[in-house]
Amino acid sequence: MAKKDEIEAKEQEPKDLKGSKDSKEASKSTTSGGNQVVGFLQGSKEELDKVVWPSRQQLISESIAVVLMVTLSATLIYLVDNLFRWAATQVF
Repeated sequence: MAKKDEIEAKEQEPKDLKGSKDSKEASKSTTSGGNQVVGFLQGSKEELDKVVWPSRQQLISESIAVVLMVTLSATLIYLVDNLFRWAATQVF
């Protein structure tokens, strides 16, 4: 039973490619920093091309909505804080 498990584990391991041309090229590309940087920048550009950017009108309207909600929230917190301050002065 244990021998069967060992055989299955060996079959699932990736094959060793030491000495093959592909593995030498792969090790070169992973060790040189220039290739990694270029690959990263190319991948980043590809991902940014997939982004759906909002229109100018949509950006403005959503920014106004955010500013309004922050202002309303801050005002509500300020009013509740003053209410509790007034209540505390009445009790103590």
